[in-house]
Amino acid sequence: MRVSIATAPGGANPNEDWVAATPTLAVVLDGLSTAGLDTGCRHGVPWYVAQLGGHLVAALAAPGQPLADGLAQALEEVAALHPGCDLGNPGTPSATVSVVRAGADSFDYLVLADSPIVFERADDYRVITDLRVDTVVPELRAETERFATGTPEHAESVRRMVEAQRLTRNTPDGYWVAASTGEAAHHALSGAVPLASVRAVAVVSDGVSRLVTEYKVASWADAFATLREAGADGLISSVRKVEATDPNGLRWPRFKSGDDATVAFCQLP
Repeated sequence: MRVSIATAPGGANPNEDWVAATPTLAVVLDGLSTAGLDTGCRHGVPWYVAQLGGHLVAALAAPGQPLADGLAQALEEVAALHPGCDLGNPGTPSATVSVVRAGADSFDYLVLADSPIVFERADDYRVITDLRVDTVVPELRAETERFATGTPEHAESVRRMVEAQRLTRNTPDGYWVAASTGEAAHHALSGAVPLASVRAVAVVSDGVSRLVTEYKVASWADAFATLREAGADGLISSVRKVEATDPNGLRWPRFKSGDDATVAFCQLP
């Protein structure tokens, strides 16, 4: 398959997304925001996603390696890189993981947390995403929506929400993300889609998917049309243009004025 990729930070801070592709593989990671809280790690989220992404691509180079097993292997390898950090800290660097791999007859996929994979088919769009994070601390999530983005009150409400979310992270009653152990890999959504039924695939972070899912100013058909006409960078630009009309998050309440945004667009020959 032919894969075009793009990624851009949401603001002045370093980009905490990561993307890579080969002729058969596309990987998107979205590092979780720390909201300024302690992580127990001296390296930081950008370092973590770069290490995890590289190890994951290497682990999946082995033909037939199940995606979940490859992710578990990569997680353990990255944990071994920084044993001096407090990997038991509930805020240890972590990320969403989305992977699609083209085989002879099907696309294998894995989605851990809320960076969706969208399969464009002849008559519809199949979206694979894991929204378990939306079910935890809903009252604190709602509180963040009371304040304009960028205000001290908004920042404090996001900090409280993230602090509470961390206590449910990678627990049976909470939600699962890639962090410091391989166990999370086996809580991902995974499966296969027949190759013959697919026209194209988009793997995106939620900084891109919100154009459709939260802002609701475009459909998936619109998003794929933009990808074909303007490329992966063009789709990210479309998100930024919409966000620029609501910089304070009054129309579309959100945690940041602009989030890191990443796309891997996979087209078949």
